[in-house]
Amino acid sequence: MRNGDDLEGFDGEASSASMISAASSPYQPTTEPVSQRRGLGGLRCDLDYLRGTLGRLKLAEVLLALTAFICIETIMECSPCEGLYFFEFVSCSALVVTGALLLLFSLNLHTRIPQINWNLTDLVNTGLSTFFFFIASVVLAALNHKTGAEIAAVVFGFLAMAVYAVNTFLAVKKWRMSSRQQSSRQSSDYIRARTESREVVHRPEIQRLDA
Repeated sequence: MRNGDDLEGFDGEASSASMISAASSPYQPTTEPVSQRRGLGGLRCDLDYLRGTLGRLKLAEVLLALTAFICIETIMECSPCEGLYFFEFVSCSALVVTGALLLLFSLNLHTRIPQINWNLTDLVNTGLSTFFFFIASVVLAALNHKTGAEIAAVVFGFLAMAVYAVNTFLAVKKWRMSSRQQSSRQSSDYIRARTESREVVHRPEIQRLDA
């Protein structure tokens, strides 16, 4: 029979062997948090964005564009129809593009594609939507037959134009701020690189070591 000292030695040897086998095993347990893993399974809704000014504006734009599109789709007769078709195209395009941007921003999917300047993209979308909603609403107001659906479409078109105009103003401010931050970051990197190059020139021993 083994005594207490032998059992303690045996336990120590077993624990040491298990540690060595665990260290040499290629299958190590991961310590990466589940929330930090990439993939579509880790998507989370950014409530802070939706509660903010830009998020609320995006929601209002989607709802107004959808309502204007529904109103224009309920019109069964038109003569001429060019203004109606143009308003339909503008409202549908604004709904699709703004809805896609709202989805990207609310789920933080835009951070996974840093190659695109999203501030500029949002600015272009809001600016064009403001302009085309204004033109489409004016044309539809001039050519309508004073039916309830046409009047409602014109009203929601002008409301959408106003919300897009406010969003365009805020998007311009955000884009300018991001451009200034990027330019200051680039200038600081340039100054740092120039300083390091001058230090190398004034210290010839570094050049000899590199050679």
